[in-house]
Amino acid sequence: MSAVTERPVGASPKRGLGLLLASTGVSVTGDGMLLAAAPLMAAALSRDPLAVASVSAAGYAAWLLVGLPAGALVDRWDRRTVMVASDLGRAAVLVAFVLLVLSDNGSIAALAVAVFLVGIGSCFFDPAAQALIPAIVGRDKERLSHANGRLWAIDTFGRSLAGPPVGAAAFAAGRVLPFGLDASSFLLSAALVSRLPTLSNKPANQHEPMLRAIRIGMAHLVRHPELRTVTLGMASYNLGYNIAFATLVLYAQDVLNLGTVGFGLLIGSGALGGIAGGWIAPRIAAASTARSAYAITLGVQAAAWLAVLLAANPWIAAVALAFVGVASTTGSVVGGSTRQLHTPDDMLGRVVSSTRLFGIGSAALGSILGGVVADAGGLGAPFIVAAGLLALASLAFLPLHGAR
Repeated sequence: MSAVTERPVGASPKRGLGLLLASTGVSVTGDGMLLAAAPLMAAALSRDPLAVASVSAAGYAAWLLVGLPAGALVDRWDRRTVMVASDLGRAAVLVAFVLLVLSDNGSIAALAVAVFLVGIGSCFFDPAAQALIPAIVGRDKERLSHANGRLWAIDTFGRSLAGPPVGAAAFAAGRVLPFGLDASSFLLSAALVSRLPTLSNKPANQHEPMLRAIRIGMAHLVRHPELRTVTLGMASYNLGYNIAFATLVLYAQDVLNLGTVGFGLLIGSGALGGIAGGWIAPRIAAASTARSAYAITLGVQAAAWLAVLLAANPWIAAVALAFVGVASTTGSVVGGSTRQLHTPDDMLGRVVSSTRLFGIGSAALGSILGGVVADAGGLGAPFIVAAGLLALASLAFLPLHGAR
């Protein structure tokens, strides 16, 4: 199937992309604050491990339960309106939770519901944002790769590097402060998105039954060889990453002898690599096929986890995680650009959501497997299993690429 060639409509692509990236930067920094503040709030409200874990699970549950229908609705509705409504809805949820806490009615259940509802907002916002990129910059592979590289670098900076420490510091200053700041970030994001140029995305059949619309989007993903490649590549990457990462904190404490601050810096090195990947990834994406790009990123991650295990040195571990960050951003850029290049505009929301469903499902499975493997074989075992699976996956992409 050939690439789709629709042109952008509306005002200046440069201005539109700048507004989209700015809104994303503000929004994901708020998400990063929530990633740190939600478990801290959960621990303050309850010492029950299952109750605390339910808060983190609520975010995954939103994508698993709502992701597919949300993608179908994104394809039916005006995407700028969807993004603004998602931001305003998430802000309202967080404000409501802040009021509950201030009135001494905060609870684990209320926090889990808030995280779930914020996750639902992301199910609408994220596919709409990714679908807007080709509408703004066009369907040229190099332009898409460049735009996606900037987007994922900003996402990594806000969600992984800037947001979590700000959220933790804000929580230390006042328990409701990070939730209020996150709500403010969504309001600012909505204001920026509302200034985007009007972009037309009129589907052929707005009244198509929901299940049929979802099946059509999934069928397009399954039938298209390039889309299958990036979906399988992302699922493989997430599976291996989460097997190794699930118990990394214990390995860092017991083997690398890192404290809380040291572990935070170790994770930060991965985020820095991800930001650097925003500059490197477009060059890789523009010069290679999806298969060869994923063969590289999967192989790099396999080698990195082996280095963490064999060296047992915090400095080498930090460098290895930086390479994992570069590989992660590269995979995201290649995947995003491939989906945008080979998917009709009126299917982009469904294809993005379908791919995300596979990615989140494999991440959750990897986390479970990582804990089981570590329990059975020790803290080094997850790195061996992850590296082995990633290496096999990397090799599996090579003959396919050579055959084509």
